[in-house]
Amino acid sequence: MTSPSLEAARNLLREFPVVDGHNDLPWALREQVGYDLDARDIAHHQNEHLHTDLPRLREGGVGAQFWSVYVRSDLPDPVSATLEQIDCVRQLTERYPADLRRTLTAADMEAARTEGRIASLMGAEGGHSIANSLGTLRGLYELGVRYMTLTHNDNVAWADSATDRPAAGGLTNFGREVVREMNRLGMLVDLSHVAATTMRDALDTTDTPVIFSHSSARAVCDHPRNIPDDVLERLPANGGVAMVTFVPKFVLRAAVDWTAAADDNMRTHGFHHLDTTPQAMKVHRAFEERNPRPVATVATVADHLDHMREVAGVDHLGIGGDYDGTAFTPDGLGDVSGYPNLIAELLERGWSTSDLAKLTWQNAVRVLSAAEDVARDLQGKRSPSNATLDELDR
Repeated sequence: MTSPSLEAARNLLREFPVVDGHNDLPWALREQVGYDLDARDIAHHQNEHLHTDLPRLREGGVGAQFWSVYVRSDLPDPVSATLEQIDCVRQLTERYPADLRRTLTAADMEAARTEGRIASLMGAEGGHSIANSLGTLRGLYELGVRYMTLTHNDNVAWADSATDRPAAGGLTNFGREVVREMNRLGMLVDLSHVAATTMRDALDTTDTPVIFSHSSARAVCDHPRNIPDDVLERLPANGGVAMVTFVPKFVLRAAVDWTAAADDNMRTHGFHHLDTTPQAMKVHRAFEERNPRPVATVATVADHLDHMREVAGVDHLGIGGDYDGTAFTPDGLGDVSGYPNLIAELLERGWSTSDLAKLTWQNAVRVLSAAEDVARDLQGKRSPSNATLDELDR
């Protein structure tokens, strides 16, 4: 039997669907089937292989998705690999036009909602995808990329990652120029994955609201991938949005140490710790049988949102599940059909429908619209930057 709160959540999502800040389906398609979309036809349930398909996106009330065009930083040619990821998203939107709408602007997002289609945007996950080139950054924007995460798990030459040894001390001069050029383009500056020093430097530099496409609260779960309170406190002045993620090791303290051991086990068996191919998952599952996994829940994620709301305010929150980019998910949020469970939990905690409309839809649309407005102004004042890393960081 459906609970009243779950039915209310589904009703709300019909009007204000979820904008999810980060989904790694393109990388999963690359790793599992080499982009063979016939082999993973997402028009049909792919429960055995993926967190994401069209029936479950519909069931979950998703109205807009930032598809991550992530590539690993250790690939020999990350720019070409990023272009392949972008091409994968293009193929998806062309293959499923009744469900997915290629989306470049906030107005496009609203049009997709009116049409009953899922707005499909792209975010590049890691500054390594531009190979220290502002021209390449502009090229990605022209191809439809609307945010860039400044780093992934490793530093880039101009910015420190949260999970690497500090080198730049935050952003270098060139890193600040990257942020300024993103502002001029209207590309959102994504601060997930970056060091806290990088977060603060970016907030000092940017003219537009920032996002955290998939990060939770460090005060609730002390992991370097999460957002410190002093940074959350700056979001109202900046106008940005922090999109809570569901990854257990970022939301549940007990899962942090367990995941570190599981990652070591993966490397011992010759797999990258982020590998979610069937062969890698067999290794993961065997480890889990020997070492039971601490389980996060819907309530665990809601605890983060409660805290983030208290610190930053409801106008600065969103959702970024990181589906198909994580091996494990919380109970009740096992795939993209699970968003109504989170909304129901928040309703039961006293969140109003207007609060939840901001969380699911309105805040993310507002931020992209604001970036577009600032870009129009900056493009009338500032020419494209051709600065180089050597020039600015010599």
